[in-house]
Amino acid sequence: MFGKLSSYSSAQTLGFFHLSPTVLDMQGLRRILTAFTLAICLSSPGKAQQQCTNGFDLDRASGQCLDIDECRTIPEACRGDMVCVNQNGGYLCVPRTNPVYRSPYLSPYSNVYPPPPAPGPVPNYPTATRHLICRFGFQLDENNQCADVDECASDSHQCNPTQICINTEGGYTCSCTEGYWLLEGQCLDIDECRYGYCQQLCANVPGSYSCTCNPGFTLNDDGRSCQDVNECTNENPCTQTCVNTYGSFLCRCEPGYELEADGVNCSDMDECSFSEFLCQHECVNGPGSYYCTCPSGYNLLDDSRSCQDINECEIRNFTCTSQQTCFNIPGEYKCLDPVRCEEPYLQINENRCMCPAENPGCRDQPFTILYRVMDMVSGRSVPSDIFQMQATTRYPGAYYIFQIKSGNEGREFYMRQTGPISATLVMTRPVKGPRTIELDLEMITVNTVINFRGSSVIRLRIFVSQYSF
Repeated sequence: MFGKLSSYSSAQTLGFFHLSPTVLDMQGLRRILTAFTLAICLSSPGKAQQQCTNGFDLDRASGQCLDIDECRTIPEACRGDMVCVNQNGGYLCVPRTNPVYRSPYLSPYSNVYPPPPAPGPVPNYPTATRHLICRFGFQLDENNQCADVDECASDSHQCNPTQICINTEGGYTCSCTEGYWLLEGQCLDIDECRYGYCQQLCANVPGSYSCTCNPGFTLNDDGRSCQDVNECTNENPCTQTCVNTYGSFLCRCEPGYELEADGVNCSDMDECSFSEFLCQHECVNGPGSYYCTCPSGYNLLDDSRSCQDINECEIRNFTCTSQQTCFNIPGEYKCLDPVRCEEPYLQINENRCMCPAENPGCRDQPFTILYRVMDMVSGRSVPSDIFQMQATTRYPGAYYIFQIKSGNEGREFYMRQTGPISATLVMTRPVKGPRTIELDLEMITVNTVINFRGSSVIRLRIFVSQYSF
């Protein structure tokens, strides 16, 4: 039994440990000794000091429970022929002549402090074989040494089925495998995904976790971080230019192409459909580009969009006869026949006819007819001043009236008098070509002093080109 036996008499002590010669044997003695185990120091969680069980004192320096040597501290702990043997947390009273306890308890395992020998004959107890007693968690090996008991290997542990047993010196501990933690005696899975173990995507599994990456990334060798995949170097997914981005890529098209809705393919861009002002005349779309063309009679300028008229008369690229006159108009030319004056007019020069006053047939006719030619592009903006008419001589007492005598059936023109002897022909409506317009612009002279009224006409021929340039 554990406990303090000093208060008992020898007879009482023998009542607990009766070691008479008739009953004492080694097997019984072993059972008695194994009944005395090590006392365990109990600590109260959360308190600064420990409490020790009976037979131990608290060592304030180390904070540990140390055994009390009752054989030293208790006078006459054992009486009669009994010897005091100190134990962890208690002591034993055994016969002084018993060889089992004489030498072993003088070792570091325990201590025996025999009292002075009493007078009288020494009792004749049976002898026993000498044995060592190992502390808890150890047992004697074949070399009669105390060796650690592997409770995990012998399956003598008390770990929960969800735990693993880890052998320690003199005992064992219950722990959990990696990926689990111990909570109230149970091993529970650790959700590693809650702690950001993965850089991108994390999937928790019992006892572990798995990291994956978003599209456009690949998992690194560490199994946790992700690295961008350069889609452009491995296999160009674009029909033209590929630009790698973080986690993805972009497709770009060459000038003159546009990216389709799939974000990968490029199709030709019809630049001509964007604006009618790309080219002065005609825009021709081509693969990835466009070009401008000009109609016959024009040259394309260095800006690659504007057209310039070719003056065929100047470069003498015409088919007029020697009697005709070459007149250039935008995009083409005209061969003009010489002016021929009709009766009763007389030809004064190459472009003027005069009707003599003495000729009775000239009474109601303009005094002179002057032939003029001009060109004009199609669709010219309006209103636009296109021709000026002016009297060459001013007589005292005379005034002048300007009007369109013929050729203005469409009312595209009118005469605006700009001074006493001048007027301007104004176009009021756009005129589309190609077209030839012939106007008789009349200047009437009125002199009230001499009671004179006469007129002169400019016969103006206007060639309107086909194009607006």
